[in-house]
Amino acid sequence: MGIGRALLCILLPPLAVLDKGCGTVIIVTLLTIAGWVPGAIAAVVVCNQPPRPEA
Repeated sequence: MGIGRALLCILLPPLAVLDKGCGTVIIVTLLTIAGWVPGAIAAVVVCNQPPRPEA
């Protein structure tokens, strides 16, 4: 995760996870609505996961 993605995770969590899938975006958006800190933490966790291998 680069510095730009890290800043995006902190400032705009739902925008940072747009490339991770629809379900992830919805979950992070709901967490961000519930409180900025849970949304930012979820975005950082999702963005730090290694990419899944394609089948």
